[in-house]
Amino acid sequence: MSTTGDEDIRASAYVGFDSITRQIEYKLLKRGFQFNVIVVGQTGLGKSTLINTIFASHLIDSKGRLEHDEPVRQTTEIQAVSHVIVENGVRLRLNIVDTPGYGDQINNEGCWDPIIKYIKDQHSAYLRKELTAMRDKHIQDTRIHCALFFINPTGHSLRPIDVIVMKKLSEVVNVVPIIAKADSLTLDEREAFKQRIRAEMQFHNIRLYPFDTEDNDPEELELNQQIRNIIPFAIVGSERNVIIDGVAVRARKNRWGVINVEDENHCEFVHLRNFLTRTHLQDLIETTAQIHYEAFRSKQLLALKDASSRPQAS
Repeated sequence: MSTTGDEDIRASAYVGFDSITRQIEYKLLKRGFQFNVIVVGQTGLGKSTLINTIFASHLIDSKGRLEHDEPVRQTTEIQAVSHVIVENGVRLRLNIVDTPGYGDQINNEGCWDPIIKYIKDQHSAYLRKELTAMRDKHIQDTRIHCALFFINPTGHSLRPIDVIVMKKLSEVVNVVPIIAKADSLTLDEREAFKQRIRAEMQFHNIRLYPFDTEDNDPEELELNQQIRNIIPFAIVGSERNVIIDGVAVRARKNRWGVINVEDENHCEFVHLRNFLTRTHLQDLIETTAQIHYEAFRSKQLLALKDASSRPQAS
């Protein structure tokens, strides 16, 4: 049999296999999609509010003060909530994992351990289901696709504990750092703070998402670089509508004026939302499976192999 190489051949008549993309789309739409995100940061940085703002839905209750003189309500244990959001016929099951505010105590040694353990436990649960003889056709996937890491807008630098937690998180999950409540900084203060944070992350070799791979085309590489030039995202979250020039917008109102959440001149919320939902949602899911989970899986299977090869004690 002669071979003709890999050159493209055009069919002389319509065959119909170009409809495979529609077939795939139909199956995926019928099954729906899933995105798992964990929020990490100090108490009172607006983690719940930001999630609700990103997905334009009230998904988790804010722990913020209802009155100025009441104490901040805290998340005391890791909590997962699940919602199905529908947009133009696309169903997204969104699993949100809220974590206790780390670094809130006098002694914060090991305060990150429960968060790391939770992420690894999801990998472990998926691996167990994957290795069963009669595994499900579609394994329920609770592996964390993205960790939103909230940074206190001090304007100074990262705390030592921030560096430790971000570094440990980056080893097991896609980390996206965020400067919370960025309206507390002037634009000059915000830019200087972002530059210091980037320098510290580089100094401490903290590898953050997005990652470049050999599969990326030039357009994707350029987009990834644009994201890295913005990180950490300086954001403001709000579920309240404020009327500006007769139009209702999500915004925060204070004595100095109105901060329009979706105005790129006010904050970088739009960049964060587009990054998470419009350009990198699928890549976050794939990177979790191909990099973080694969590293966990390989390590576990090698450990099992080593254990089984050891001679049994007589």
